[in-house]
Amino acid sequence: MSTGSSLSRESGEPQDAKPRLALIAGPTASGKSDLAVTLALAERADGREAVVINADSAQVYADLAVLSARPSEEEMLGVPHRLFGAWDGAHACSAAEWAAAARTEIERAQAHGALPILVGGTGLYIRTLLDGIAPVPEIDPAIRAEVRALTVAEAFDALRREDPDRAAALHPNDTTRIARALEVVRSTGRPLADWQAAREGGIGESVTLHPLILLPERDWLYARCDQRFARMWEGGALGEVEALLARGLDPALPVMRAIGVPEIAAFLRGEISQEEAIRAGQQATRNYAKRQYTWLRHQNPGHWPRMTFENSIDTAHAVSLLRNPVIDR
Repeated sequence: MSTGSSLSRESGEPQDAKPRLALIAGPTASGKSDLAVTLALAERADGREAVVINADSAQVYADLAVLSARPSEEEMLGVPHRLFGAWDGAHACSAAEWAAAARTEIERAQAHGALPILVGGTGLYIRTLLDGIAPVPEIDPAIRAEVRALTVAEAFDALRREDPDRAAALHPNDTTRIARALEVVRSTGRPLADWQAAREGGIGESVTLHPLILLPERDWLYARCDQRFARMWEGGALGEVEALLARGLDPALPVMRAIGVPEIAAFLRGEISQEEAIRAGQQATRNYAKRQYTWLRHQNPGHWPRMTFENSIDTAHAVSLLRNPVIDR
């Protein structure tokens, strides 16, 4: 029996190889969407198709086409895009819910021989999809009531006896986390850390991953954030927020807390001036980009390629990186 693998006529890859999955991650305004389309067109030039799949927690909402910088039909250049505007703002899209939908789209693309290209900067979405999510343990209602009746000092003392490792990681006055850890260990006989380590549903081991993290020069990125928010203001963002406010949605929903929505809402209510609203929206965008930048730089595997640049992306080099699988080391 041969130990080698036969090659796919279309891709030149081993027929028994794991299916490919490209991932373009980066902070907002870093050029991810354009690069995804460029990669898809490169695949098409080689006789293969590709599908771009959204991994941005704002772009999932139908209500935020402008404020989330969702790619327009013209910008898509005929490349199929999935999970953009797929959720109504009245429904909070969780990481687990998005990951389930993304798995479906990835499998559908792969079944048709197309390359799925994940694009976004929401780290929790990406890690949930690749690594899975911890199962939620069932809590006995009687135990929950018993734990919640304790004072925080009593609950903390109990936790130190029953799950000392967790207790050592918590502040003695952290009422919510202490109660959660105590009710888990009492209901299941297992500490919370065991449940958190038992991740399920991740696809990272079943695909050949082609990741690239974009880390542009920060001053350039922040200038792009400012310019883009100003364009959004002129390009329909006010109308989007007016429509959201008219729906009377819960202010705690993610769509109502998305970058730009609170700032524009304050302007529409007459609480701040246009200049103040634009400045606040730009600052919120820069702050968000900074948080994404830090997370992407430090929280992903060190062997994933990271591309730094000023002014513009070397797209030819970026596409070449995205077409090479990453090998753990």
